[in-house]
Amino acid sequence: MPLRLSRHPVHLGLGALAVSEPEFTGSDWYQDYSARHSDDGREGRLVSMHSFDASWDSWEMHPEGSEIVLCTAGEMTLVQEVDEKEVHTTLRTGEYAINDPGIWHTADVQQHATAVFITAGLGTQIRKR
Repeated sequence: MPLRLSRHPVHLGLGALAVSEPEFTGSDWYQDYSARHSDDGREGRLVSMHSFDASWDSWEMHPEGSEIVLCTAGEMTLVQEVDEKEVHTTLRTGEYAINDPGIWHTADVQQHATAVFITAGLGTQIRKR
């Protein structure tokens, strides 16, 4: 039975394991995700897809590894805090950027955008924008 990546992210774990995750329910979901896959440590990856009609209202940071942000529809501007300065990178359909470990990032969306995220999710931190 096919599942929607936007509703059921996938965990890529040790030993080339792929696990369909429970339905995404919001930011609290990430705590349960970390508990489910803590044995994979920093090598585990979360693959998810989200659509946005507005800019993000928070910043996030992944201390344990890089994150790939692949824009699959529309346009979004990734904002990264690098050396106490904001770096803005506009992504259009088919383009991607990488958030390095420990880099706080957010996104601005003027109309609509969809992106696939491949994230080292362990220890992810979120703060208000």
